[in-house]
This record gives sequence, C-alpha cells and structure tokens, in this order.
Amino acid sequence: MLSISTCWNSSRHTDGQEMCQELLDLGFQRIELGHGIRLSLMEGVTKMFKAGKVRFSSLHNFCPLPIEITRASPDCYKFSSAEPRERERALKHTFQTIDFAERLEAPYVVLHLGRTPLDDYTDRLIRMAEVGLHNSRGFVKEKLECVRKREEKVGPYLKRAIDALEQIAAYAEPKGITLGVESRHSFEEIPTEREMLQVLEQFDVPHVGYWHDFGHVQVKHNLGFLDHVEWMAKIAPRLIGCHLHDTKWPGRDHMAPFTGDVEYGKLIPLLPRDTLYVLEMSPRRTSEEITTAAAEWTKRFGA
Repeated sequence: MLSISTCWNSSRHTDGQEMCQELLDLGFQRIELGHGIRLSLMEGVTKMFKAGKVRFSSLHNFCPLPIEITRASPDCYKFSSAEPRERERALKHTFQTIDFAERLEAPYVVLHLGRTPLDDYTDRLIRMAEVGLHNSRGFVKEKLECVRKREEKVGPYLKRAIDALEQIAAYAEPKGITLGVESRHSFEEIPTEREMLQVLEQFDVPHVGYWHDFGHVQVKHNLGFLDHVEWMAKIAPRLIGCHLHDTKWPGRDHMAPFTGDVEYGKLIPLLPRDTLYVLEMSPRRTSEEITTAAAEWTKRFGA
C-alpha cells in the first residue's frame, strides 16, 4: 500500500483542503499527516475527511504541531528529556495526536522516542565521508568515541523514553491506534537498532511495532553502523510500516526512490505484501520526481 506524507507540501499551504487535494491530484489515495501540520491546517483536513474525499494512512507525532512551534519539528519535545516539564509537554501533544488519529480513522501514529545528550557525531562522520575520509583512522576513532560515549550516557534517557512509551501505549490501545517506533537517522538518537530490539521485546503487543525509515537506516549503513539487508531481515516480523525515500551516499536523504543507494530489490521481498509504504519526500523534490517514483514503485512492487 502506497501513501504520501504531507511533509512534502504542508509548509506551502495555509488551507488544509488545498494541501490534501494537491496530494490527491498526484494520484495518491492515502495520505500521512506529517509533523509539520499547523493547527490552522486541521480545519480543512477535517472537512476533507468528513466529506469522504480523503483517507489517512497515518499521523506523524506531533500532529498538529504545538501552537508555540512554528515549523516542522518532531523532536521539539523529547520523551527522553531530563526536564519533567518537557516530558509532560511531549506526552500531552502525543495524546492529542492519537486523538486526532482516532477522529480521522488513521490506524497508525509514528513516534520518535528521543535522543542522548551527545554532540552530532553522525553529522561529523557524514562530512568526513563526503571528503573521502571514511576509511581513515580519524573516521574510525570518531565513530568508536561516539559509540563509547553513547553507551556511557544512554541509560537514564532510554529509561525515560520507555517509561513514556508505556503511557502512550496504554492511551493508544483502547482507541485502536497502533504505534510505530521509528528508526532514527543519527546514532545519537533513541533507539539504536540494538535498543529497538529491546524496546519491542518489552512491548510485545500488537499495538506497538517498528516503523522502518529506508533513508535513515541507509545512512547508518553507509557509515558502517549496520547492514541494511541484515537489519531488515531481523526486524521484519515486528514491522508495521515504512517511510519511503532514498539516500545518496553518504548522507543525503529524502530523495525520490530509485535515485540513490537503497537496494529496494533486496529489501522489499523481506517484508509482508500488505506493508504500508509512505513516501516521505523533501519539499525540494518536484511533483514529476514523485509521480515518476510512484509509477516505478507500482511497476516493480505493486500499489
């Protein structure tokens, strides 16, 4: 099943109906409301839904954005934060996202769980790789330092994220909403793939699962943190949906599928046939790039 995220066009619209209609006009039947949906867009979105003109595959937390946040920011409040007030805000707005998902009959809510208090090692590694230093001693030293420091610091941050997920899962279950814990772009973020397995083992319930982001995982593959195909084979039984975009080596993501390095031909056969794929395109992608990618996807893997 192929859907598309409003992350491509929400920043360009002031009317939710027009935003949705633009995506429907590209040929999509389902839409994910992304993490850039301002509250002012929700009136038009709701009108479109009530009129039976649109179906929503999923919502990406936080949706709508907290009123004090002016641009797309899925990590504006973190469940892992050491500040209780920030964690309270994160929970409040997540519950609101789940309420909207229930109202709009969207079965999934996608979550980011937080991050550790590290510098941006991943970005530095990407910059080193861009200039050909990915096989250098300096690159290896930087990566090992990142792993070591993260292991030293992650404990309380991961615990707070898991504690929050327990509350969110309890809130979502009676509303019929399934939570997708998303794979992250940066090694500093929570969870890593090893931690993802721990989280999903702890939440071994149908309404909590794994949300695979092809671009994010490909960046980690490019930097040598994991093997994309091996990870997919291991995590596939808990997968509930995917964000679909491509990555040009080493770290330029949110490209149109089939324009980068992601080996879809090896990855897609590992997944269930009814998997939800949500095109998560950069606003810089053209409508022609999107429709071309969608047509090629349908040709190779079906609608």
